[in-house]
Amino acid sequence: MALLNGVHHVAFMTADVKKQIDFFSKVLGLKLKALYWMHNVDGYFHAFMELNDNSSVAFVFAPMVKDIPIEKGVSHAGNPVKPCAAGVMQHIAFSVNTESELLAMRDRIRSNGVRVLGPLDHGFCQSIYFAGPENLALEISTSPTSIDGNAWIDPEVVALNNISESELAQYREPAPYERNEEAAFITQPPSNNGMPEYSEMDPAFAAAFDLPDDVVTKELSESTPPVTRTHI
Repeated sequence: MALLNGVHHVAFMTADVKKQIDFFSKVLGLKLKALYWMHNVDGYFHAFMELNDNSSVAFVFAPMVKDIPIEKGVSHAGNPVKPCAAGVMQHIAFSVNTESELLAMRDRIRSNGVRVLGPLDHGFCQSIYFAGPENLALEISTSPTSIDGNAWIDPEVVALNNISESELAQYREPAPYERNEEAAFITQPPSNNGMPEYSEMDPAFAAAFDLPDDVVTKELSESTPPVTRTHI
């Protein structure tokens, strides 16, 4: 069965990758695990800061980013309760296991000169709030148990979003998907079919979506690390 099991990485654009690495390393204690030229994109750097073996915070640097203005309420929210343009990440919340660890992170962040609000008790989680470089709105949370959908799905808000009872049932228990290993593969849907797709793409990159999958894997993959080890 195909199920998402977490966030492999979340990527932020940056005009100063060193500043972000410095903050996430010193203030939050994340290890720098990768810093390299971004694959298939000239002039871009990619940095990965480790949350755990399978999850990272990533940063993408491009030289022209410094010339793009940050506009709160459009490109950034500025804090977790302010709006911004649709599709923009409003804030991100990292996870710790216990309330004790949450308080330790609060103290670590404050010891580095960063102001922190909280913890606030939201019922299914406790959270602290603070800012990161380039106006990132950041949060750290801990949850003693998983969220109880029977308690936290508000019928009033469901109705305001025109979600029917049948739709709600589907959202709460999405249909499983089993890939048939022996059947023919699913063909690429056509472009401009009303479903989300990358926009403002370089024509060559857009055309890659219509190449056979095995060609994409063979021609566009780059699996060799920038530094190779010499084994003795």
